[in-house]
Amino acid sequence: MYFFDNEENEEIDKLHYEKYYLDLGYKYICGIDEVGRGSLFGEVTACAVIMPLDDDIIKEANDSKKLTAKKREELYKIIIQKALSYSVYSVAANTIDKINIYNATKLAMLKAVEGLSIKPDILLIDAMKIDTEIKQESIIKGDLKSYSIACASIVAKVSRDKAMDRLSEKNKEYDKYKISKNKGYGTKEHIEAIKKYGASDLHRLSFEPIKSIKEENSFFI
Repeated sequence: MYFFDNEENEEIDKLHYEKYYLDLGYKYICGIDEVGRGSLFGEVTACAVIMPLDDDIIKEANDSKKLTAKKREELYKIIIQKALSYSVYSVAANTIDKINIYNATKLAMLKAVEGLSIKPDILLIDAMKIDTEIKQESIIKGDLKSYSIACASIVAKVSRDKAMDRLSEKNKEYDKYKISKNKGYGTKEHIEAIKKYGASDLHRLSFEPIKSIKEENSFFI
């Protein structure tokens, strides 16, 4: 399926894909997105969500990375309250190291879909394809173009950020990596801490620069 994409048009109709499939008779349209794919620490998290399409938060829903933490939290609460169904699933760092991040992301997305209380008629996925018989549409930059994917992006981001905060509160061992601040991503401060202290049990040892740092330091776990 092809849609004309005007990158310069700021007034993108975020219900374009949803309207298209509604007109074809699809009732339950599910948006799917992930967060944490590029992180050095912790899980990759996916959300699948089926939203009502006549809601007043449509214009505010956007790629979670383009929203402030405060706005994400506000929209997160609204989305999980108004969703017809939503599901969040995370795949741990050790599994990511075993099956690679691409397959781990697909697994998280598939499990999120399987966790829905309503079986979707079609999946709108941000730049991915998953192994399911359910009809699906992979949309590049989907979190900017589809309301459903944008909502999934927000729920996935807030859910994972909360998980990172809980880990930091529960185990002070992670404080030296500033996980509550960087959420596991490879900031300069985070990488310097890895060089100094080695990797923790929740770091992704197959990821660069951790893999190279590990080879250079005998104290690595």
